[in-house]
Amino acid sequence: MRIVVPLLAALVGLGALLPARAAALDLERPEVGAFVDDVSSRNHLDRAWVARVLGAAESKPSVIEAITRPAERVKPWHEYRAMFLTDKRVRDGREFYAAHRALLEEVATRTGVPGEMIAAIVGIETSYGHLTGRYRVLDALATLAFDYPPRAAYFRGELEQFLLLSREAGVDPLKATGSYAGAMGAPQFMPRSYRAFARDGDRDGHIDLWNDWPDIIESVAHYFVANGWRRGEPIYTGASLWYPDVEGLPANHLEFADSVGALHARGVEFDSPLPEDAPALFVALREPDAPAYRVGFHNFWVITRYNRSAMYALAAAELASALATAPEPAAAPPPAAARR
Repeated sequence: MRIVVPLLAALVGLGALLPARAAALDLERPEVGAFVDDVSSRNHLDRAWVARVLGAAESKPSVIEAITRPAERVKPWHEYRAMFLTDKRVRDGREFYAAHRALLEEVATRTGVPGEMIAAIVGIETSYGHLTGRYRVLDALATLAFDYPPRAAYFRGELEQFLLLSREAGVDPLKATGSYAGAMGAPQFMPRSYRAFARDGDRDGHIDLWNDWPDIIESVAHYFVANGWRRGEPIYTGASLWYPDVEGLPANHLEFADSVGALHARGVEFDSPLPEDAPALFVALREPDAPAYRVGFHNFWVITRYNRSAMYALAAAELASALATAPEPAAAPPPAAARR
């Protein structure tokens, strides 16, 4: 991938500031001390406890490498899709759905979020709970909060949320593991999302997004409902253009700029059961031989609240569709007479 010189220079400069290997977070750094004071005061947390937790954190260069490495680049659609729509992931997803069918269908009936959509999310995020991350959440968030200037403000906010989550939900701040960005459990909730959207699905008085499937499934459904999921509405449809070089048509924006009728008027051909004034997103994709197009509707936009990517939303929707489709039966062997 081509990297513009200013970005490359910034990344090289950032690398020069990082320790060569993992190192304990220095509480004497002014920005760390200010964080401890501010978070303790604002949230009525014991300052000594906050300092003790952060004092146990390690700044890990591997976290910075993971969030900036070229492998994290934006892939064309056909490469991105191939990462998630594999035969194994579909097969494992169908087995997962069969194992949790009663729970998924009860939640779907109650919330309107299809069970296959819930299964697709945990399938894409963590291969149905098998790959939830190997970093300590504390280390990941502390590293990005204090040693990754481009997004330090965001990750300091998530670190604060993680400390609050530890106090409220009994998540052990020294043991919880997750992704290099601090996302946790089978659904990969960031701390703010965990506090806002996680739910006690089995009503046992404790929320566990690593091991408790009733909690996990209920929480993913609640995330979608809280962001406006509409029962029974379509997610997306295929589309084509009247003329291939249409100008002035925004593509892959994650906020609504058009409606079904407006896209039709601008040369986009697609079928939709929705009214002409229903909001719609135009999605343009890079395929090996030619561009491809989709139109996303309101529920497509809801999926992008989970991950701010049109390709993520499309991959999740396609995986959900694959999980909802019964596999083709194996062909019967030919009669013995025909084999002779």
